[in-house]
Amino acid sequence: MSSAGDSAERHVPVLRERIVDLLAPALATEGAVCVDATLGLGGHAEALLDRCPSARVIGLDRDPQALELAGARLVRFGDRFLGVHAVYDAIADVLAEHADGTARGILFDLGVSSLQLDEPDRGFAYRHDAPLDMRMDQRAGITAAQVVNTYPHGELARILRTYGEERFAGRIASAIVREREKEPFTTSARLVEVLRAAVPAASQRSGGHPAKRTFQALRIEVNAELDVWERAVASALDVLAPGGRIAVLSYHSLEDRITKRAFAAGAHSRTPPGMPVELPEHAAYLRLLTRGAEVPDEQEQHRNPRSASARLRAAERLAPNGAPA
Repeated sequence: MSSAGDSAERHVPVLRERIVDLLAPALATEGAVCVDATLGLGGHAEALLDRCPSARVIGLDRDPQALELAGARLVRFGDRFLGVHAVYDAIADVLAEHADGTARGILFDLGVSSLQLDEPDRGFAYRHDAPLDMRMDQRAGITAAQVVNTYPHGELARILRTYGEERFAGRIASAIVREREKEPFTTSARLVEVLRAAVPAASQRSGGHPAKRTFQALRIEVNAELDVWERAVASALDVLAPGGRIAVLSYHSLEDRITKRAFAAGAHSRTPPGMPVELPEHAAYLRLLTRGAEVPDEQEQHRNPRSASARLRAAERLAPNGAPA
């Protein structure tokens, strides 16, 4: 297990300064609560606590190891930081217990964390041989091994096609079913061998590592990430205080699509066409703070290759009269 002392060096927060710039205006009031709903190793939370000395941060993570390491990193902030073991769709319950039920700032940095990628025994990284686990909370839930060893061919293909955007989903599913009949999969190395043989060589030359999309799909399935995100973004918008701001970093087109749809729905009036007056309950309740999805610049992508697929969207909750609070 990694020590807390090297967490800052190992974790490179994506678009850190831009995210702080977006959220900081909502966190200037004394005691303003910001929820870092995907705490990880605490890099974004640390930057927010440094920039916004009047605010406090509640950090959520389903990974107990992440909470331990981030807590050690952020101990210098005293009671301005609180770590909570929770999945991010529990944001409303956490705020009801530890604040007044609302937040002035909310951050989601979706996907797999540096901690999980860098710990070989977690099974997230296809470049390391490890048990096929991929659970963000290893104390509960189905493992990746259970998925590849028990799901029928059609379900495997659907997951690979939908969550991994894998062109060769059917071919890969057939190879997995064929190989598991010989012996169940237990480690990532054997699965990678099967994927290397199943994905055409020409695609491997142009499309990157043959295991990348399959491992992404398995991780999303194991952790129910898209279902959780659908619930979480709706809940987060409900608990965002007037004048509060939300920022979302996505690394997958389906995650970003859910975010885009939720933000767009809140930023447009729902008044039926032909109505002479806009009713307050139909008025837009969000103001978009980013033009589409922002991406890291070339310098950041070069410095931190994991940031290349990141997409950032942000919005502000409007007061009931439609103006920023």
